[in-house]
Amino acid sequence: MAALRWRGRGPVAGLGLRLLGPPFLGPPRASACRRGASSGPIRPTSARQRDGIRNIILNNPKKRNALSLSMLNSLRNDILHEAESKDLRVIIISAEGPVFSSGHDLKEFTDEQGPDYHMEVFQTCSEIMKIIQNHPVPVIAKVNGLATAAGCQLVASCDIAVASEKSRFATPGVNVGLFCSTPAVALGRAVPRKVALEMLFTGEPISAQDALLHGLLSKVVPEEELEEETMRIARKICASSRSVVALGKAIFYRQMSEDLGTAYRLTSQAMVDNLGMQDGKEGIQAFIQKRKPVWCHS
Repeated sequence: MAALRWRGRGPVAGLGLRLLGPPFLGPPRASACRRGASSGPIRPTSARQRDGIRNIILNNPKKRNALSLSMLNSLRNDILHEAESKDLRVIIISAEGPVFSSGHDLKEFTDEQGPDYHMEVFQTCSEIMKIIQNHPVPVIAKVNGLATAAGCQLVASCDIAVASEKSRFATPGVNVGLFCSTPAVALGRAVPRKVALEMLFTGEPISAQDALLHGLLSKVVPEEELEEETMRIARKICASSRSVVALGKAIFYRQMSEDLGTAYRLTSQAMVDNLGMQDGKEGIQAFIQKRKPVWCHS
């Protein structure tokens, strides 16, 4: 069996996506803020990166962080920015305000925009969910509030999801005549079928504890501990080899869709490939020599 192809341009390259405008890392300059509309529209997301951790914030609380097309394009840019850089080790997605995300902006779904525009919104959103899974670094959702429809889809698509006790999750599209069909893809892969279908058919929200019980979340913590716990997980990931984590993430998702025999063949080859990596060799030698490994992330 051929070795797994994970080196080089990496998993996100195969999606054939490009950035739509320059990504934004860090706060805008004060002068730009003062210029107002003349400097162009304010980006609906913001991003900062420090010590390998990129924090992406949905930053349109007045519109409940709705995943409008502009929000989706901005989020995609922030996720893809220098995705293959060794300096990037983990991504955290959070939001300003009491709502993580209310899902798509329903004002974009009128006859005025038309089916081509509607399809662009859904395809862009679907691309982001696939980018998250195919991204070489783990993506963590940090939720402190309500996540509905495509907002719930975003949480379900992340590799890890940490939420505060007050958070709630729902797919209420059925109540406005628009069934949450695309959110159902991620939701149905994260929670048991009957739980997903009850959420989809009734639109009723579930609590953070129920979301944890059914597998939508990784952890639930008090609101005052949310930042600390999310950062603890992120720093723990940063302490490992980036290349080993990238290989592990890629093969985990790949084997999930295979039968048991194929899954074991794929993962056995992945472990052989892992042992052939420089960091794989370093880790084994460090264990034998009873010292801490020094990763080169290759």
